[in-house]
Amino acid sequence: MTVSFEDIQIGDKLPTWSRKTSFAEWNRYAAVNEEFVPFHMDDEAGRRAGNEAGAFGMGNLRYAYIVNALREWIGDDAIVREVGCQYRAINQKDDVLTVTGEVTAKKAEDGENRVYLDINVVTQTGAPTCPGHAVVAL
Repeated sequence: MTVSFEDIQIGDKLPTWSRKTSFAEWNRYAAVNEEFVPFHMDDEAGRRAGNEAGAFGMGNLRYAYIVNALREWIGDDAIVREVGCQYRAINQKDDVLTVTGEVTAKKAEDGENRVYLDINVVTQTGAPTCPGHAVVAL
């Protein structure tokens, strides 16, 4: 589905986009990105790094989830111009992560129709882990 600039309103929310994460997902991500960091792969290493629950998820995987959610929302003809986020909380094993977003502005700029969003990745309890922003061009 492709979203049109005219149909987007300030306050619109991104459609729900969720993934459960655990060792299988972390391992696939690490394999593709050469990111086999011990505290993401081994519970004891995670505990040594200060996470009582053991291994924990990659921040960059949450960043990828944000881009995937944006792409699914805006379609292949649009351009993700900018994504910025901060890793504020740990993604624990078996968390269900959901990308959330809200349109904060839209304007014609530099010859493009741009949409500005506040974004986050929240856990199954609604705890925010990765606040940020995005700009897409339609």
